[in-house]
Amino acid sequence: MKPAPFRYERPSSLQDALALLAEQGVETKALAGGQSLVPLMNLRLARPDVIVDLNQISELSGVERAGDQVRLGALIRHEMTMSDPTVRQLLPLLAHAAAHIGHRAIRTRGTLGGSLAHADPSAELAVASLALGAEVEVASTRGVRLVPIGELFDGPLSTTLAEDELIVAVRYRVDQGRRPFGFAELARRQGDFALTIAAVTVAVDEDGGCRAATVALGGVGGSPRLIGPAARALIGTRLEPTAIDLAVAAVEHTIRPVADLHGTLAYRMAMAALLTRQAIAMAGGAR
Repeated sequence: MKPAPFRYERPSSLQDALALLAEQGVETKALAGGQSLVPLMNLRLARPDVIVDLNQISELSGVERAGDQVRLGALIRHEMTMSDPTVRQLLPLLAHAAAHIGHRAIRTRGTLGGSLAHADPSAELAVASLALGAEVEVASTRGVRLVPIGELFDGPLSTTLAEDELIVAVRYRVDQGRRPFGFAELARRQGDFALTIAAVTVAVDEDGGCRAATVALGGVGGSPRLIGPAARALIGTRLEPTAIDLAVAAVEHTIRPVADLHGTLAYRMAMAALLTRQAIAMAGGAR
């Protein structure tokens, strides 16, 4: 298959890229790694009039530590997310999640910003970023705004971004990134798209009790989601089996995944519960 005809632009500055995205009367798509957009174009499921290649814009790359935050440029590749010393030290959950994405060829091209903009309900970095309470830095010719990641997704492969807006960076708080974490995913084969994902973070006080927690799931609805009741079930406990049972029960009472060709409702419910249990146990063992 070949894509429909389109105009190709390769700006060297963010300002030029944003101006192209703001062009009236044409459908414009930003190209980062191309791991999602190019297949959609080849299948004629996406037919943009203009492609804006972002890969020459150096200001969209890099990892920066600024106070209590780590700022990752939207063009950071998955391989760099896995291997960068700052990410591995301060955001180990994110580095761990990136290692589960596809295969090395995909991780070498795929980008953080592209993954979030694609808004796959089972995307590893989306679920991990949700568990970490990330903020997404979004730019347009009108200016820059910060979007809490929980407000970025509004359905399968859909975000709340305007047509002329571009993800330029993602910000993570260092104190949340350093917390013990757990991550578990189900895929038919290693490197396949995940069917269900669970990501957990916990903050432990001096007595070993859990004082804060997040539980995020992917593949249980139209968007990755935080499971607040499950997180609250862990607070004030030592993540003992009884507390884990309560958190898993909260997940089962909260989610209603959609059955599809990969699994029935009962199967998806069971897998979400199992992965949540595994992720919490992993977080508990990492304290």
